[in-house]
Amino acid sequence: MIKSIPNGVYPTMITPFKEDKTIDYDAVLKLIEWYSDKVDGLFAVCQSSEMFFLSFEERLELMRFVKDNAPAGMTVIASGHVADTLDEQAAQALEFIKTGIDAYVFISNRFAEKDDKDDVFLENVGYVISKLPDIAFGIYECPYPYKRLISPKTLGALAKTGRFAFIKDTCCDADIMSAKIKACEGTPLKLFNANSASLLLSLRHGAAGFSGVMGNFHPELYKWLCGNFDKEPERAEIMQSFLGLASLTERQIYPVNAKYYLSLEGVPMTTVTRSRTYDMTISEQLEMRQLKTFTGEFKKNFKL
Repeated sequence: MIKSIPNGVYPTMITPFKEDKTIDYDAVLKLIEWYSDKVDGLFAVCQSSEMFFLSFEERLELMRFVKDNAPAGMTVIASGHVADTLDEQAAQALEFIKTGIDAYVFISNRFAEKDDKDDVFLENVGYVISKLPDIAFGIYECPYPYKRLISPKTLGALAKTGRFAFIKDTCCDADIMSAKIKACEGTPLKLFNANSASLLLSLRHGAAGFSGVMGNFHPELYKWLCGNFDKEPERAEIMQSFLGLASLTERQIYPVNAKYYLSLEGVPMTTVTRSRTYDMTISEQLEMRQLKTFTGEFKKNFKL
């Protein structure tokens, strides 16, 4: 049996860089420590990690570092799936799996062109996983270079292989998520919602948790919602309203703003990215400071 992915919050980890744009591993270590008491697991080497802008060697080294330095017993899932050809994807995935991660997460748009039918997608998935050892796999509806959403029927087909345990869902529609969850019943595959505004609805439909960019700002609030939505429904509505509104932060310049916010949290890092060149305005910095203040008030209110 493949390893089950525990329910809860899996932030999409960012990658801190030095001024010369090399990976700042001192900051990565501090970031892991910051996440450690606020989340249930880590999603490393994903789009938030700027994986499309890292070499194969950098992705492998980063994946190994996160796995080796994560708290004992913490689930670490990771991607790094950017190669174009299926054989290269399988070969790289094998090297990533050797780092000891708990699940390897595929990117849905790597298996088919934008206009290809789902049978092409499923055939290509089958080819790649046939070359890999029997560990847990995930699938991520990454929006870059294009978003390939997975239908409930197609997700059900993946689930029935018995080899998938995780989907990072980006459809942002709770009814569609509900249909996906039903399609996976009786299998190890769990749905983790990446969209903040629909999180509470999806949890009520049976989603296993949250895996999104806002886990880089106030993951402990998401952890409270995932753990208490059914026990304290009225307070859950209040928390959901704040998280949904706060997620407008994503429309700022991400991940630059996440790096700035984390520096306010005491995780020392630059705002340097490889994916874009941008200096935050004074107004944008103020917005992040005000988000941190408001987050602090919610943490007090919810005794976090």
